Amino acid sequence: MPHDKKILIPDAAPVTSLEEYRRRGGGEAFEKTLNGDADEIIAAIRQANLRGRGGGGFPTAFKWQGVRDNPATPKFVCCNAAEGEPGTFKDRYLLRHNPYQVLEGLAIVTQVIGAQQAYFCTKRIFTPEVERVTGALEELRASTQMGHNIEIVLGPDEYLFGEEKALLEVVEGGLPLPRVFPPYIHGLFAGAYGGPSGNPTLVNNVETLAHVPHIINRGPQWFRSFGTDDTPGTMVFTVSGDVQRHTVEELPLGLTLRQLIAEVAGGPPPGRQVKAVFPGVANAVATEVHLDTPLGFDSMRKAGSALGSAGFIVYDDSACMAQAAYNFSRFLHVESCNQCAPCKLGSRLITERLERVLLGGGSVADIGEIARITTWVTNSQRCYLPTSEAVVVSSILEAFPDDFEAHIEGRCRLRHDFIVPKMTNYVEGEGFTFDQRYVLKQPDWTYLSE
Repeated sequence: MPHDKKILIPDAAPVTSLEEYRRRGGGEAFEKTLNGDADEIIAAIRQANLRGRGGGGFPTAFKWQGVRDNPATPKFVCCNAAEGEPGTFKDRYLLRHNPYQVLEGLAIVTQVIGAQQAYFCTKRIFTPEVERVTGALEELRASTQMGHNIEIVLGPDEYLFGEEKALLEVVEGGLPLPRVFPPYIHGLFAGAYGGPSGNPTLVNNVETLAHVPHIINRGPQWFRSFGTDDTPGTMVFTVSGDVQRHTVEELPLGLTLRQLIAEVAGGPPPGRQVKAVFPGVANAVATEVHLDTPLGFDSMRKAGSALGSAGFIVYDDSACMAQAAYNFSRFLHVESCNQCAPCKLGSRLITERLERVLLGGGSVADIGEIARITTWVTNSQRCYLPTSEAVVVSSILEAFPDDFEAHIEGRCRLRHDFIVPKMTNYVEGEGFTFDQRYVLKQPDWTYLSE
């Protein structure tokens, strides 16, 4: 399968200076924005059908237009670079290769919607990415009109920092605790209840913003020549788990899940078959019957799973899905913010019952209780995390009932290499390193002593 259609990462060499970025056409899209019409810029993004690359696939132009048309002021923009989804490394990969295109996209949307200030929000533990973005921003401020109203915000290593309502809390100096209302209603520095105007705030993902300068420079029809009708363009895919090549690679959308696993990631180990594929921990499991589904937001949703942030965790037929359910449920339980009682209580109860099943003390009644809890764990939720809990656990229960039965009957053995793939680094040709300390993290966001 050809891999030559790339937009964001055209070659393996990172862009290391503003001078080099300019030689590749960098900065031209921002100049067009300064000298052009904001509505025409939004129209180009709409015609390109750019959809948010943070996981939800929401139409980018719709978000931009909504905040631009809101008469309330001041307005703000945030770039969400707080990547924390297990199995995903795309944003960090992009920032290491070319932070300039992300910052230019951020500067463009700040200008287009009439925002007062922009914030680039990332985790302080992402040292290589922070250094690259800081250096690029200093260059932009020194010799261009870009960057003067962009500020870098460093936040904690919590999953919910990547939730857009919680991200605003971190920008304001608080903990990543999701608010009730979305950013376009209760934006930055708007007070406890949004204030008289609400300070509408736009939040876009790193990869979404990286696409913007290219669409403005080359046009929406060029962008739509990649990918599919429902999800044009390319996406940066992360593949990990039971595959022969752990990888991060930009590819045109529309290839099938089978092609991604077999041709890009080398397939499962010799003698093994693909058993399950997880688009992170927030979506339903994909099984062998889904492998020929084209990768796009709508096509994957119609197949009963999701594209998510294009981070796919693959398990072969040596893996126990009851163990997978426990690992993912425990991750979501640990990362819950404790503001929603049904979420915190429900995810804890699901995790405890799954642990009992794995340790050999479970029963059929435990499986039934887990299924029942998934029906109310989302009650009064402030964010999508409890929905993730319900969706991923219930999908595993439905797809792999024999794995749970095998544990109850004492016929299944656990894999000791089975961890939550929370990635800390990626080296091309070598693969990923994972957060080995994560098993020590507790639901109050502290760590047990090793």
